[in-house]
Amino acid sequence: MGFEPIKILYALGTIFIIFNVGMLIQGIVRKIGARVGKRYGIRFYQPYIDLIKNYVMRSNVTHGVMFYLGPVFRLTGGLGVFLFIPIIYGSQYFSNFAFAGDVVLVLYFIFFGSLGMALGAGEGGHPYSAIGVSRGLAQVTAAEIALVIAVIGVGIQYDTLSITEMVAAQQGGIANWTMVTNPLLTILAMLAFLGAMGRSPFDVVLAPQEIPIGPPTEYHSTFLGIMQTNRSIFPMAKTILFVNLFFGGATNWIVLILKIFIVYMWSVVVGVVFPRFRVDHSIRWWYKYALPLGIIAIIVTTLIAG
Repeated sequence: MGFEPIKILYALGTIFIIFNVGMLIQGIVRKIGARVGKRYGIRFYQPYIDLIKNYVMRSNVTHGVMFYLGPVFRLTGGLGVFLFIPIIYGSQYFSNFAFAGDVVLVLYFIFFGSLGMALGAGEGGHPYSAIGVSRGLAQVTAAEIALVIAVIGVGIQYDTLSITEMVAAQQGGIANWTMVTNPLLTILAMLAFLGAMGRSPFDVVLAPQEIPIGPPTEYHSTFLGIMQTNRSIFPMAKTILFVNLFFGGATNWIVLILKIFIVYMWSVVVGVVFPRFRVDHSIRWWYKYALPLGIIAIIVTTLIAG
């Protein structure tokens, strides 16, 4: 189907729903983290208050056009990922703008936001910007290798690069999910998911216990609000992608939100349990463990599909 006006309206409505799901999950996750640390934590609706506060603020400080385009590129990457992922399987209007081969475009959009933030950091002129850029791109590149291998493996297994067709192949019960039919590929994907979420032990970019700077402090007012908006949409979009590729997708909103929460909590639990890697440890981990696992998974998948 083309870009009919009614489908655009449904896409905007879907963005609104997922945005609010992301905001609520943010509050719940921060509450869980606080309780694990024996603290009371924030109110679950605190992300809404923070977002409104940032959007009503204005700033007279300027660092150049590209510095402020960084958050815009970041949000564009998140929206791009989301808009080309089918949300509800079998729904004519909640399939967004999915098309044959859309998984390739989605992979491009996942990396797009990181490149935009790297360009924005370079414009800022902060002496530590180069450290953040090198950390970010090295980490994202290493994690993306595992993600791309996992996606290619799913494409080989189902002989398609269409997300909709991948979900269709998993219908008929849990026994048909990629999680069951190809557990090795699913393990690789869930390791890649940790890198995609950027939580411990792979939060080497922000490094909150080490460097008290970075996007949350360098950006401010509306620009920080844009990044917070993306933080509600982008992780949800990536989680929906993993739900579609490995956990059978969803045929209604209740099932989708439940699967989103369960898959997302995987990164939260790991982040709470494990401390942060050093930069060299993090990148070495991806090439030492995830890459060989990915190669084995591709070989096994090819033999099974053949």
